[in-house]
Amino acid sequence: MSSKSIPPGYQPVRRDRLLQEAEHDSYKARGKFPEPTICSHCGAVFHIGRWQWGITVASDAHRASCPACQRVHDHCPAGYVFLTGAFLQAYHEEIVHLVRNEAERQRAEHPLKRVMAIDEAEVEIQVSTTDLHLARALGEAVHHAYQGELEFHYNPQEMLLRVHWSR
Repeated sequence: MSSKSIPPGYQPVRRDRLLQEAEHDSYKARGKFPEPTICSHCGAVFHIGRWQWGITVASDAHRASCPACQRVHDHCPAGYVFLTGAFLQAYHEEIVHLVRNEAERQRAEHPLKRVMAIDEAEVEIQVSTTDLHLARALGEAVHHAYQGELEFHYNPQEMLLRVHWSR
């Protein structure tokens, strides 16, 4: 092949390296659900392109599991929040109430943002969530209320966020 027949900007195919996917979330739907679709576990309704609460649908509506219920069933959180420190021991109940209230506020607006578990110990509280953004919101709420050190560790390969707060 002569150099005159190669178009400008041509790049040969490289087969010696793997390309990484931009995003891989196995819980994200591959396509749209038929409307309306009701989650058979929690009762959330897929309507107008998103999951919502409080919508009445016919009894013969399509049924499926929402991504949050799938994560809970598989025990596969999208986010973890770790709260530690001497301040936590002194104000343990207040901080737990703050986390629960913020989680409920987020869940009321967004059905896919749920707390899977809150594991309480004397020296640490670990919260697992079904959504990355909920984990971030919980960490920011505690940081806003009590200051301290707040760190985010995001792993794009696993679509997982770890939030660490301490004071």
